[in-house]
Amino acid sequence: MLKLSQFYLICICLVMPFSTLQAEDKQAPAKMDSTRIQTLLSRLDKNVEGEKGFWQLEIAGVAVTVITDDKANRMRVISPVSSISGVEPKSLYRMMQANFDSALDARYSIAKGVIWSAFIHPLEQLSDQQFLEGVGQVVNLVTSYGSTYSSGLLVFGGGDSGKLQRELIDDLLEKGLAI
Repeated sequence: MLKLSQFYLICICLVMPFSTLQAEDKQAPAKMDSTRIQTLLSRLDKNVEGEKGFWQLEIAGVAVTVITDDKANRMRVISPVSSISGVEPKSLYRMMQANFDSALDARYSIAKGVIWSAFIHPLEQLSDQQFLEGVGQVVNLVTSYGSTYSSGLLVFGGGDSGKLQRELIDDLLEKGLAI
């Protein structure tokens, strides 16, 4: 299982190398498209596989798939979390709580017998930073499944996750485990 300190770094490590991305590019495109996504993905992982509209890569040991459709102005970043078979109702309930406040822009979802982490967004309106943060959030939801169910450092107020995460951290500290 990933330690909380490692978990928080996934999102930070994804976005930091790209902070100067637009400064490097002489003229950033006005609208995101599949060609720009491909450029960003090749910077994330030199071994990215696929072609315009469908790519697969690995980030922090997590398999990630990116699908775009320029004509429909849609994109999604997805990663399998677990098979749905054998998942306790308590875990499903916790995922729904996380979707309310700690999953942020990514979400837990279910399709074809698999629990997925998914970030779905209109393509043209997506910025480089939003895309990279979305990828980081998808990876974080996979790695935090079963523990904090969080896509990053923030928890949107008004839900149950903040209290549950605090209890988890306090329990780890009581056991003498570093975060």
